Amino acid sequence: MHSLDKIGIIGTGMLGRAVATRLLKSGFQLTVYNRTTEKTDQLKTLGASVADSPKDVARSSDFVITIVKDAQAVEAVSFGKDGIIDGKHDGLAVADMSTINPVSSREIAKKYSEKGIPMLDTPVMGGPTQAENGELVLMVGGNKTVYENHKKIFDTIGSKAFYLGENGSGHVMKLAMNLQISMLALSLSESITLVRGAGLEPEIFLEILNSTYFKTGMSVNKGPKMIKGDFKPTFTLKMMKKDLDIINQAAEKFNLSLPMTRLAYKLYQDASENGFGELDYTGILEFVKKMNKK
Repeated sequence: MHSLDKIGIIGTGMLGRAVATRLLKSGFQLTVYNRTTEKTDQLKTLGASVADSPKDVARSSDFVITIVKDAQAVEAVSFGKDGIIDGKHDGLAVADMSTINPVSSREIAKKYSEKGIPMLDTPVMGGPTQAENGELVLMVGGNKTVYENHKKIFDTIGSKAFYLGENGSGHVMKLAMNLQISMLALSLSESITLVRGAGLEPEIFLEILNSTYFKTGMSVNKGPKMIKGDFKPTFTLKMMKKDLDIINQAAEKFNLSLPMTRLAYKLYQDASENGFGELDYTGILEFVKKMNKK
């Protein structure tokens, strides 16, 4: 057992559960909470304590990580009934690992600061598998001293962590990264569709692509699954749609025009409305395929 901080995790979906598993297997003391209690059962078996509210997580922890759906959910678990702030005690710090609007993140961090609680934004690159293997890449915004004081935790779940500056910086970078991912998935989907439509084998397309410096981790690891129609989600299409919406909102706040992001959001939105939302985000290929049925 680590003598370091007792950790709390609020939100035990795919990523939250994987992060919690990594910390438990690394010997940390962990308290978890999820609105749907059944999603904590596996972690309880591994030795986690299950709390009845975010307040109880905060009371039992020195460092609380929130991994929830959106800014509204972060607000609710932070400042709502029996929220984190109701469990405040000396030394408590919070890190938000959700993907939310950086403007909202700064507002949430300010509310925490007014209550005497420091908050970091610590979104990550990588999915559940990387989390369980300690291979996430973290992007950190907020007080640097707070980050350095808890670096042992970040080093346990991640292979790299980048400190970027003030609150919201981590979320800006996370959105920029997710924008890359959404575009790569669309590009692969349309390339596969083009090749198939011309009567060529998409496997050959991938072999050629991956023989050049234009290859990506997605074309190597996700591409073969896309061709086979394997869209078991590591990050769902509807969540990618949500993130593209956040990117557009953030761009508006920063007085920026991102035309490709607007187009990408429309495609992911249409795909979600046509029943593809629960697929992996690379399932956008199935929507493109549906669009091309004669």
